[in-house]
Amino acid sequence: MQRKTKQREAITAVFENADRPLRPDEVLDRARRYVSTISIATVYRALQDMLDQSEIDTVAIPNHPPCYEQSGLKHHHHCICTACGRVFEVPGCSYNNDARLPSGFAVEGHEVIVYGNCRECANC
Repeated sequence: MQRKTKQREAITAVFENADRPLRPDEVLDRARRYVSTISIATVYRALQDMLDQSEIDTVAIPNHPPCYEQSGLKHHHHCICTACGRVFEVPGCSYNNDARLPSGFAVEGHEVIVYGNCRECANC
């Protein structure tokens, strides 16, 4: 377990205030608002510790660097801006397509990823 340093507290605050999943470089940028000298190595160590402690979850998107979000969120999906690479949450779930599944198929889970441009990139 990582000890509670001002760097770790900054990273924890970043996730508590995040409105979307974050890449490690985004965590670093936001954490520097609290501790200007924090390094990317410190961010990676903290992310691993937070994963080990089940404080955050990995958001895995094909062909995209991993992003992280607080654990314990209600079931939701994600969308990714193909221009800037930011990942956003899509609250809730509208998946109800069991009728198209093979007969007898037992669903264990699903993922939906929507690709497009965020508001900022669409207006460029």
